[in-house]
Amino acid sequence: MRKIRKGDNVVVISGRDKGKRGDVTRVLLDRVLVAGVNQVKKHQRPNPMKGVQGGIVTKDMPIHVSNVAVWNPVTKKPDRVGFRTLEDGRKVRFFKSNGELLGA
Repeated sequence: MRKIRKGDNVVVISGRDKGKRGDVTRVLLDRVLVAGVNQVKKHQRPNPMKGVQGGIVTKDMPIHVSNVAVWNPVTKKPDRVGFRTLEDGRKVRFFKSNGELLGA
């Protein structure tokens, strides 16, 4: 089980995009793809077979998982995540600052 999952709202805590917020669109091994964060311009060659138009496109690049923190909507701050096992045996994530369950 990972601390940061697809669909989580995260805040960038270090780097060029520090302070930006966005939703995780994809989780890689030790990196995450966050919508609207770490954008680069890529020169794209046209490919008529695939219907791809050429030009300069903007795309999101992965950011290391240590540079993002999960957004806590209750405290309105980035927060750390821990794991807890409930009485029924389910393993759930919770916010370290106030102990509330994440996504429940």
